[in-house]
Amino acid sequence: MNTLENKKYIIASHVFATGPAQYLEEYLKDFVKADDLLFIGHPLFYREGEKGSGYKYYKNGDLIKEKYLSNWKLPSVVGYLKDVIFSIYWVLTRNTKWDLFVGSGNINAFVGILLRKIGRVEKVVFYTIDYVPQRFENNLLNNLYNWVDKYCVKNADRTWNLSSRMAEAREIQKGMKRSEYNRQVTFPIGIWYNRIKRLPFNEIEKHTLVYMGHLIEKQGVQLVIDAIPDIIKEIPDFKFLVIGTGEYESALKRKVCELNIESFVEFTGFVEDHREIENLLARCACAVALYNKKIDHWTYYADPGKVKAYLAAGLPVIITDVPSIAREIEAHECGIIVRYEKDDLVNVILSLMNDNHLNKSYRENATKFAKQFDWNVIFYEYLKEAI
Repeated sequence: MNTLENKKYIIASHVFATGPAQYLEEYLKDFVKADDLLFIGHPLFYREGEKGSGYKYYKNGDLIKEKYLSNWKLPSVVGYLKDVIFSIYWVLTRNTKWDLFVGSGNINAFVGILLRKIGRVEKVVFYTIDYVPQRFENNLLNNLYNWVDKYCVKNADRTWNLSSRMAEAREIQKGMKRSEYNRQVTFPIGIWYNRIKRLPFNEIEKHTLVYMGHLIEKQGVQLVIDAIPDIIKEIPDFKFLVIGTGEYESALKRKVCELNIESFVEFTGFVEDHREIENLLARCACAVALYNKKIDHWTYYADPGKVKAYLAAGLPVIITDVPSIAREIEAHECGIIVRYEKDDLVNVILSLMNDNHLNKSYRENATKFAKQFDWNVIFYEYLKEAI
């Protein structure tokens, strides 16, 4: 670990729930115990009462200082400008030169490139968590987004893409040939494999299905709710556990009430501690990741974190054929690709919950497949290359 520990790192990210930027923070803080680590976080969404932009500064793994602003409700452009200004300010107030700046998202990577130009940062990684060609409905904003994305890929020392489809899309849509922009690498989402407490098959809730993540329409949670009246005809003790929150939560709860299935659905709300989420996942029988490609313009290019968390907990994954990992899941027999249709979903859920041998086999395959995505392995290899 000597190649990483005697270094100074900055991570800048927009945050909502626990994600890759926080996992990188945890790795550098707890495992590397970096000389200096500055984590800058900006809220991705306005939520009343939540803390706003801020930073945490660590020295050899110990938290030295933490500071947050109020969470201001601002127009998106003004909010992003505010984020840029405060990120630069918090770096400049520390009279040091940083070895590596990891910017999660193009706005944060742009900040890192500016800081490198003035000599405060040695190297910059553009960590592409999300990529979509049509990011904003407003053409002016969308053109600006795509310009910043291209600028960051061109000027960063490394670009970490969650999937190979991101580089492919840039080549097709922006003319950024991979042979010329060859500092792009595929950096998959990982998991803390050894931290997860997987349960033996005889201790799981064999009729509990789980969803974890942001509650928005494109995630397909409503399709599961529509399917429940048919499922409970064969599995009377069926339960659907929904972990997370979001703007679509109230609509989902209304649908549950309309179908009179309140006793079969549990909404946990936002769960901050990811260890608690992992414990909730581990007790379930299988999990869903039902991306609706008619309205989902993001996931095709992504590597959804929820899917890796499901696999690492040993859950067979029921997934639509949208992210590239869906085909890998099917090939390794640790999940089933399903059409975005109620009847197909019902049949797949029933088959996984009624056949213990099938479920157990898929769980074992999921655990084996997930092991390669341990954060300790991924972060070490990619940081060693970037530093």
